[in-house]
Amino acid sequence: MKLTFLGTRGNIEARTRRHYRHSTLQVSYRGQRVIVDWGEDWRGELDEMRPHAVVVTHAHPDHAFGLKDGAPCPVYATKPAWDEMNDYPVEERELVRERQPVEIRGMIFEAFGVEHSTRAPAVGYRITAGEARVFYVPDVVYIHERSEALSQVRLYIGDGATLDRSLVRKREEALIGHAPVRTQLSWCGKEGVPRAIITHCGSQIVEGDERRLGARLREMAEERGVEAEIAHDGQEVVLR
Repeated sequence: MKLTFLGTRGNIEARTRRHYRHSTLQVSYRGQRVIVDWGEDWRGELDEMRPHAVVVTHAHPDHAFGLKDGAPCPVYATKPAWDEMNDYPVEERELVRERQPVEIRGMIFEAFGVEHSTRAPAVGYRITAGEARVFYVPDVVYIHERSEALSQVRLYIGDGATLDRSLVRKREEALIGHAPVRTQLSWCGKEGVPRAIITHCGSQIVEGDERRLGARLREMAEERGVEAEIAHDGQEVVLR
């Protein structure tokens, strides 16, 4: 399995050369390429990329608005996401149901519900290709069925909105926003996930001293028995 971080910026105004585009992950396996999320920054470029499929975590602008012109391939999304994308001219629509694994081009994608937004309910995906298994959740407050979601996962790819300051709010009885990276690393430590890569970077990372923040991240990760790094646009990771 090869992972390519095509974009690593969250839904913020700031951008740099390292974090220029909205977060998008390309997963490649045996010549097949599946893209997870296609946000507004990427609108008009999907025909050039020509992936074999697109998978959507949720229908916020920085994750789905790039599909407003349609797609040259099948698009996989949950019912809440399709409800929000109902008028998108996507011809090949595939419905994803939580906890029902689906095979896409030789890779297994399994959606797990997460808390993030009440208006655009989100999922994270456990992705398995051969013996490699990762969990991708670019926007998250809390992962439902976390132990199952992170079972045998070798790499957690998570929400970089904030390193250690909580951005979690309460709307009626629901939690919305973003869990700090510190909390996500604790999840990894508790569930035995050895490595984490942080994407969907917020202003703290994009506008800050990334070298200093990276050192702070590694310190927090080491305390929890995890290796961690901040992703950047164009980065490639190979898992065997």
